[in-house]
Amino acid sequence: MSVQSSHQSEHPAPARSSVTVLGLGPMGRALAGAFLAAGVRTTVWNRTPGRDRELVAQGAAGASTVQEAVTASELVVVCVVNYDASDSLLRNDEVTTALKGRTLLNLTADTPDRSRDSAQWAAEHGIRYLDGAIMTPTTTIGTPHAVLLHAGPADLYAEHKPVLDALGGTHTHLGEDIGRAAAYDIALLDIFWTAMAGYAHALAVAKAEGIGAGELVPFAKGIADILPPIFEGTAAEVDRGTYSGEDNPITSAASSMAHIIHASESHGIDAGVMRAAEGLARRVIGLGHGKDGFVRIAEVLGRR
Repeated sequence: MSVQSSHQSEHPAPARSSVTVLGLGPMGRALAGAFLAAGVRTTVWNRTPGRDRELVAQGAAGASTVQEAVTASELVVVCVVNYDASDSLLRNDEVTTALKGRTLLNLTADTPDRSRDSAQWAAEHGIRYLDGAIMTPTTTIGTPHAVLLHAGPADLYAEHKPVLDALGGTHTHLGEDIGRAAAYDIALLDIFWTAMAGYAHALAVAKAEGIGAGELVPFAKGIADILPPIFEGTAAEVDRGTYSGEDNPITSAASSMAHIIHASESHGIDAGVMRAAEGLARRVIGLGHGKDGFVRIAEVLGRR
């Protein structure tokens, strides 16, 4: 299923709207603050007492129990550390009963399977369910730079979009497969964290060679700038099942990785991540694809 709709928020939600936010970590506080700033009647709850103090001062209603918080609004947004945490809040008799007939939007990060399991639980208890993922930092919430992904029944998403628009930025409904937002989240965070691991390793190697992090940054940004067209070109190849290595065969990539490993380990720097990447490249070469491009490893990784 492909992306169904994308929307750039421009207008605040109507003041008559209401929402409950469960979980007041950094992201939960940002969500609640954006709803309040847009004139949405907002109820908040957090396991740790006192976390809601600033939001209450801004006009939020602080609930003493999850049940009380859920009862306050037709739309309940939960954003906690993982689905173990959200399940512990929601899957008890009193709260489940209070949620019946209401809409639950889970913006907690976890796996697609956990999203689908939660949707099944919600359906069994008469709870209307949407799943979502927040793809940008807390500082973007309520600004044009926020990016949120949503999955679930299209009519339910459309019903609550006026309130969700208070969070700012771009909202994209990815389809009715409830696990699709989490799947995008996992794939995109895979890019982010492997890239950050590579950057951290690069800084360690540079430091060992007497290069300051600030000196490396302008050139590191240059590497980042060449990635978007590479992403687009290799994505098309993956979708077609072709993996051209005309400009840079994987044998060349494996050779450069070996240089990185040697330089790292000569300084006593752990090269485990790069060794893993080189191992994948060597595996592709061993399978007879040495003339293909590096992204051929996606096909090899996907083999069962």
